[in-house]
Amino acid sequence: MIRLECDYAEGAHPRVLRRLTDTNFDQTVGYGEDTFCDKARAQVRALCGGGEDLSVHFLVGGTQVNTTVIAAALRPHQGVIAAHTGHINVHETGAIESTGHKVLPIPSEDGKLTAAAILALWRAHWTDATHEHMVQPAMVYLSQPTENGTLYSLEELDAIWQVCQSKGLILYIDGARLGYGLMSKACDMTLPDLAIRCDAFTIGGTKQGLLFGEALVIRNRALNRDFRYLIKQRGGLLAKGRLLGVQFSAILEEELYFTLSRQADEFAMKIRRAFEAKGCPMLYDSYTNQQYPILPDKLLHELEREFAFAFWCKTDETHTAVRICTSWATTQRAVDTLLRRLKQFA
Repeated sequence: MIRLECDYAEGAHPRVLRRLTDTNFDQTVGYGEDTFCDKARAQVRALCGGGEDLSVHFLVGGTQVNTTVIAAALRPHQGVIAAHTGHINVHETGAIESTGHKVLPIPSEDGKLTAAAILALWRAHWTDATHEHMVQPAMVYLSQPTENGTLYSLEELDAIWQVCQSKGLILYIDGARLGYGLMSKACDMTLPDLAIRCDAFTIGGTKQGLLFGEALVIRNRALNRDFRYLIKQRGGLLAKGRLLGVQFSAILEEELYFTLSRQADEFAMKIRRAFEAKGCPMLYDSYTNQQYPILPDKLLHELEREFAFAFWCKTDETHTAVRICTSWATTQRAVDTLLRRLKQFA
């Protein structure tokens, strides 16, 4: 079985494993205050365009970092704006709500928020005479790429950032798949471009070649206040924190993180073109490692004999949209096998 349903099916890149093995018996202080984490922090800052004003924290997973950032940004009566398909709204088991903060969803056909929609929600709240009886919008959550594999353009991100700045909203970008987004040929922004247009963002590791771990970059100094207290309180502070620094330092060397991301995107686009050539449309217009072909059920059943896809939704009685994910570990052989099998079906 060739598994293409997600981008976290494998363990870690060999360089990461070697570095973990090579440093296994090194003795360090705990909780991310070691030299390995310091080196990784410096690497992240350099990739973001430099600047000691950027605070970098390493957490064990995506849900931990999302809940911790949102808890740090919001007061008890405030909520976070997200697309209705956003990860914190649909795939985190109410983690945000369990900490006392409400997700304020905005309908979205492609998984993206727009500056106009954010502004409309903000105005609707503050022009309502009973606004004090409602959750106050105080933060915006988006991901690059989105849960649907779609991308924000630099112009779109800049417009959202301007709205957030003018209305006092914190902007947080979930970058669990950030490498796959930045390396897409459809992406027109760089990491430094993104880093100066938000209050905080993450560089994903779990889905991008690490065993586990996310790097959180905070620009807003107020957001960083007592942040390590919150990481600890929410279970995100790893005692053996050096394991995160070692992994990130290894994957960021010689641009390996971005090389692997670019390859995954190229494989995904080959898969997309092959399905489109068969007459299978895409549910979303994604140019990243996540693709969503709409397949006749008969074709899907045949392919599922050899390949694992993620069910996404039924589009009608005889067609199903699935998610096909490439990753840092996807091989040319796996892609070629899928394309060869696809050609066999009329």
